[in-house]
This record gives sequence, C-alpha cells and structure tokens, in this order.
Amino acid sequence: MGGAASKATRKLPKRVETPKWAGARTPQPTDPPREQKASETKTEAIERDAQDPHFLANLSRLGPVRVDHHMKTVRTGESETNRLFKSRSQSESEALSTQPIHNRLHAATLSELLDKRKSAKTQAEVERLAERYGIDVAKLQSLSRFVNSPSVHGASAVRTLEKDGEESIMVTAVWVEPRIQKLEESKIQQIWRHK
Repeated sequence: MGGAASKATRKLPKRVETPKWAGARTPQPTDPPREQKASETKTEAIERDAQDPHFLANLSRLGPVRVDHHMKTVRTGESETNRLFKSRSQSESEALSTQPIHNRLHAATLSELLDKRKSAKTQAEVERLAERYGIDVAKLQSLSRFVNSPSVHGASAVRTLEKDGEESIMVTAVWVEPRIQKLEESKIQQIWRHK
C-alpha cells in the first residue's frame, strides 16, 4: 500500500526546532538576574505619588469616626436559629400530643376539611365543620381565600394515547367555592320541602 515516498512523508523530524519567540519573556540562563528593590527611603516624589487629592478631600469632608460605645450587639443569625429550633420543638411536641390543638391541623386533615367545605350549603354547615375540626370560622374563611383542596373540571378531560400504548389523561384544575345560600333562601327551601 503506497510507495516509499509516502512513507517518508509520515516520519516526524528527528530534531525539534524551538520557535523564535520561545523564551522571549523568560530570562535565559545566560542573562544576569535583575534585582529590583523597593526604595528604602521615602523621597518627595514617592510622597506626592501616594497622595490622592480626591480621596483626601472626601476623608476630610467625612470627618473623624464617631463610635457609640453604648450600642448593643445585634445577632440576627443567632436569633433566627433559636426561633427555628423553638418552632421545630413546638411542632414536635404538638405532634406527640394526644389532645387536638385549636386552629392547628395536619395537611391531610386540612385537605379533608376543605373538601367537605365545598359541599356546604349554608353558613351553619360551615360553622359546624369548623367546630368539628377545631378551627375558628374566621380562620377557616381567611385560610380558604388562599388555600383550597384540589378539584378538577370533569368536562375538561383530554385523553391521549402515547406511542408505547400508555394512556394519559389531562384535566383542568378549578377553584371550587361552596354554594352557600342566604339564610332566607335556605329557610324558604326548607319550608317547601316540608310541604
């Protein structure tokens, strides 16, 4: 495969030549070492060079430093850590307690309460739910403005079949509020039911 001429061109040179720029920045062993010493005496030129007129003007405008020796040390990191440990300790003691704590619910219990709240028809039903779960009605109403249990819109289901044969269903999440009727309306409906 190929003649002798092609084999000769593949050989690397035996002697590597250094480029002309190599060693231009580094001193060669034949160069005498340069000794650079800082000036041992302050000359007038050095003093002038060290003075910055803008810096000195700003310093003189600020004036001397005033230190208030009666200041108290503020340790924000330490207090945050202590608050965190106290909060965790309180949470653990509440979790171990057999007595339910008023206005404190576990996430699963809160989700259950919010689900039942959705089906409430009257304000009295919401109040009974709050009492049964050990939470103030005002707290429940305040909380339900920002937190709700998951609900889906049934008619929004979209089914897709993947390439591997798996079926996926996507539904739209909705915010469901209880349909609480006014007191007069609920009384009228109760009267009609009794007739």
